Amino acid sequence: MLEVNPLPLPGATRSVPEAGLSIAEAARRTGTSVHTLRYYERAGLVVTPVGRTAGGRRRYQQFDLEWIVVCTKLRATGMPIKAIRRYAELVSAGRGNEQERLALLEAHCAEVTAKLAEIQENLRLIDHKIDVYRGRLAAGDADRPWAPGRPADVR
Repeated sequence: MLEVNPLPLPGATRSVPEAGLSIAEAARRTGTSVHTLRYYERAGLVVTPVGRTAGGRRRYQQFDLEWIVVCTKLRATGMPIKAIRRYAELVSAGRGNEQERLALLEAHCAEVTAKLAEIQENLRLIDHKIDVYRGRLAAGDADRPWAPGRPADVR
């Protein structure tokens, strides 16, 4: 049995009807677009084929919604489509490859952590610049921050 164990879905407190959800309703419940759902399917990011009605219309089940949220979160943290596809393939294959799944997620976690550290460093610089400008405004001399002879922290 496949397991995702995601965080709670926004807007998914209502259970999915046994017949499934339309693509529009699935998009609303997952916070994605219809285009994104179709793309995920074409790109091989889904773990199980999305069900279809006799007329060929997609019908999403609870597991589909949970998996879409996982993919969306991975993508939002910068995981490349190729890596998400590989992760989906591993999950789809079932038990026996958990070590590879773990390695893939740990590598991505390390990349995200490094990016966060870089962003935090950049944020410290922005906070410093804000403090400098607030100080200049309070002192009444913020009108010429690029004037020659000004301390570098004003610029």
